Order: sequence, then C-alpha cells, then structure tokens
Amino acid sequence: MFGYVPPEGTTAADLARSKTETFLQAISGTAVARTDPARTGISGGLAITPQSPGLRDRIWWGSGTRATAEWAAAKGLNLQSSTLLSEDTGVPFDQLQAEQIALYRKAWQDAGHARTPLVSVSRSVLPITEEIDEIYFGAQAHDDQVGLLEGVRSRFGRTYVGEPDRIAEELAADEAVRTADTVLFTVPNQLGVAYNARILETITKHIAPAIGWIHR
Repeated sequence: MFGYVPPEGTTAADLARSKTETFLQAISGTAVARTDPARTGISGGLAITPQSPGLRDRIWWGSGTRATAEWAAAKGLNLQSSTLLSEDTGVPFDQLQAEQIALYRKAWQDAGHARTPLVSVSRSVLPITEEIDEIYFGAQAHDDQVGLLEGVRSRFGRTYVGEPDRIAEELAADEAVRTADTVLFTVPNQLGVAYNARILETITKHIAPAIGWIHR
C-alpha cells in the first residue's frame, strides 16, 4: 500500500534488512542526501541532524529465527526475541530460543564489537490470585504450540498461568529466560489499566523476587 514492494527475486524480509542498514547509516552520521548545486552553489552530502550520541547502540532488532539473530549480531543490534519463532526443530520453545541467543552472542563475538549486547525475551504470564483471574484465564494454560504461519512451520511459546509461586518455579527453569538480560511480559491489555496494574504488581512483588530478579 505504501510502495514498499520487494524487488523481483527478493523477499519482504530482504527489503526490511536493506532499509534497516540505510537507517543505521543515517543515525551514524552518514550523508543521506545531497545539496542542489544549482540552487545553493554548494555540492556536498547532508547528514541527518541533530545526531544523538549513542543512539546506534540503543537499537533493537526483533528476530524470529536463529539466522536473523546472527544477522542482527553482525550489524551490532541488540536482540529482542518474542513468544514466537518462525522455525521448529522439535525441541521445546525455551530451548530453541536459548539456542538462538547463544548463536547471536557467538556471532556478536565473531564480529568483534566492543560493547556487550543486550538480549530480551517475551513471556505471556497470567498469575491467578483472585477468582476473576481463574474465570478469565484458568483454562488458558498450555504448552508450546506448533503450526504453520504464512506457510512456515513455527513454534509458539507456552503461556504461564497459575499461582505466583508455581509460575516463578517454571520461569526459573526456562532456559531462554535464564540467559536473557531482560524479560518483557505480555498482558491482556483489553481488560484495562487497573486489571493489568494488578497483574504487573503480582509479577514484580511476588514472582520476580522469588527467582532473584531485579525489576525496574
């Protein structure tokens, strides 16, 4: 609809990576446009302004496969991995995601970047502390799911539902959660601010301390 059609022989993912490389060059101070000598009498390149020091190191790439995680590492991007991977090797989701993170960190090291990268994973966590929680979510607990997404065999991570102590125990055993720097929680935002504030308070006051997390 906006004219971003991949050139023949390429995919939308190829186009996204190409545009991202242009974006990274721009925020790093590379000239992205040229002056018009006929109007200005000056010939030269123009960079975006103002520049934001350190911005290049604060960019994240949402990766859905192991290969794109390695690409993100090569480009010096922080890694964000969600509750879905558009590939499946038959192992549980947390193990597949932990492998993705390990490959990302090795590719980062191989690329010779000076700084330490950041890695985040997402988890769907629904603690049950009141009867209304059981009514809403008691039947939603499930293990990994595998299915076709746009023709690609994909693996969806499990939803953590139950009492806070049990969820804390299960998250502590999650291989990808253990190796990530940051965990992002998905919440049922359609239920409103007050309801989700209570869920997040349960996570920060009861689940996080039980497994030694620091929340901020």
